Amino acid sequence: MNDRRNFVARSSNEKLKKKLITTSVLIAIAVIIGISVYNFTNIEYNNDNTPDGAGKLGDEHIHASILVRIFGDKFDFSLPAYQIKNSWIHFEARDGSTIHMHSTGVKLGYLFESLGITITENCYIFPDQREFCTNEKYSLKFYINQKKIDSITNYVINENDRILISYGNENESQIQEQLIELESQAIIN
Repeated sequence: MNDRRNFVARSSNEKLKKKLITTSVLIAIAVIIGISVYNFTNIEYNNDNTPDGAGKLGDEHIHASILVRIFGDKFDFSLPAYQIKNSWIHFEARDGSTIHMHSTGVKLGYLFESLGITITENCYIFPDQREFCTNEKYSLKFYINQKKIDSITNYVINENDRILISYGNENESQIQEQLIELESQAIIN
């Protein structure tokens, strides 16, 4: 009878030990998730990476579609090097055509700056310093919602905007083809 009681007591102690370990692991996971969420939504807001003119991080969630064509080749923002470089405005989920903006007042120039890309009225410069600048043969063109504009660096996107950046010597019909392609891109929420 004593052996049976000892067996039951050991069995109960082992079950209690397993429950405590499981509970501790679940609590640790919850704490890690909580810290990660806090860091994503607050840390960047409180440091020097805050974009000029931006509101509070998380006060808005806006999506826009973008298409960049250089000499007709589509630039691929779905590559890991261009995914979630900051919490304010970025590409995510391996999608390279939808911009996600998580605050009011964030300018498109900040998105490209965070990707290491420099954009001016006349130049599109890659992180490796390859430059595509307007000259006598080729031009850098910007379109927002099918309207040609001079610069996009200070533009703040609106929900469902469509942004085309095109570099080359395209004629009007080729630009229209790019604009049609841009319109057909899904905006991933």
